[in-house]
Amino acid sequence: MGTGTFVRSTTPRQAAGARIAFRPHIDVPLLLIVLSLLAYGLLMLYSASWDFAVLRGMPSTSIFFKQLGWVALGGAAATVISMIDYHQYRRVILLIIGGTLLMLVLVLIFGRGNSGSARGLLNGSIQPSELAKLTMVLYLSFWLYSKREKIRTFNFGFYPVVGILAVFFFLIVAQPDLSAAATVVVIGGLLFFLAGADWRQIVLAVTGIGGIGWLGLKVYDTGANRLQDYLAGLKDLTQSSYHVMRAMEAVIHGGWFGVGIGQSNVKFTGLPFPYTDSIFAVIVEETGLLGAGCVVLLFGLLLWRGLSIARNAPDQLGSLLASGITFWIVLEAMLNMAVIIGLFPFAGNALPFFSAGGSNLVTTLIGIGILMNISRTNMANEAKDGSVFSAVVDLRRWNGRRRVSRARRSPITEQQD
Repeated sequence: MGTGTFVRSTTPRQAAGARIAFRPHIDVPLLLIVLSLLAYGLLMLYSASWDFAVLRGMPSTSIFFKQLGWVALGGAAATVISMIDYHQYRRVILLIIGGTLLMLVLVLIFGRGNSGSARGLLNGSIQPSELAKLTMVLYLSFWLYSKREKIRTFNFGFYPVVGILAVFFFLIVAQPDLSAAATVVVIGGLLFFLAGADWRQIVLAVTGIGGIGWLGLKVYDTGANRLQDYLAGLKDLTQSSYHVMRAMEAVIHGGWFGVGIGQSNVKFTGLPFPYTDSIFAVIVEETGLLGAGCVVLLFGLLLWRGLSIARNAPDQLGSLLASGITFWIVLEAMLNMAVIIGLFPFAGNALPFFSAGGSNLVTTLIGIGILMNISRTNMANEAKDGSVFSAVVDLRRWNGRRRVSRARRSPITEQQD
């Protein structure tokens, strides 16, 4: 009788699905952390580089705008990559590692760099050693995941991992770039540990890494000199290298609150590489320990968010990728800052998001894009399950041991496992 109003019956799950369709699944905390690092980095880069540009007859903003272009390129790449399922890299991982190895070889033949080193292609604009760090995380994550049932054996676990790391290590050391080579080995060792390596393998790997490091110091005078300067500086700061002494001068001059943005003195009076390797010294002088503490806090938040994504990843592959990318970025930052204040022997690691240079920045943002995709995949699975997976998972207990169970498992997750 009459015209009735038709109301479709909707189950709670269907209603949730309708809402999910409009969710972009963006990891807001990670996005805010990265945007804060980029904004702070661009501000300090301009402050540290404008005088260098003027002294060389360039506009004061030339280095800043060049870095801004790299930010745009890296941001666009990160946006696209954040929408690509990280499992799809399995199809091209051999091409990625093959291309990286080829570039590492080509840089030894055609590369150009500073102080006799050969680190860049195309007039130094591309540094394969930076790409090698991300490539190592990608390749080892996929390889360790595929061999997860045999990872504790020496023939299928330890020896292949050592071989992969050795190839990258010696190609990068030959440039020479000791800091990049060490970073690759450390990240590789961490991934091997997280994948569930046996303690005997870990002890043997640490011993081997120490031996390789000792050999590197014997072969390359640069490494030996840096170690001697570091040890001398621990006893008497005035016996440190010129670079460290000027950096410490900036730290002392900055005090608690700094001398003000753009007011650094050390960058005018001989601080080596003020807008690349030594930009943290400029940050401390101009913003004080308070501003430096903000940098440390932001990288600490990045570590927290990255490991949270790794903990909640849908599978061990996502967990390894997220952990490797996070440790790589934060490790480089910590090494750079530790060197500037004399806590670690001098290394050429850039300060991610702050130091000028396209290779490091774009590669870092690509890593962030992959991290975003892992987080998006996890949020999409949680939304389809209708529950939130918040259990704390030991990253070393994904395979061969009992898992922490979910309330429900989605078909997508089952296929990925």
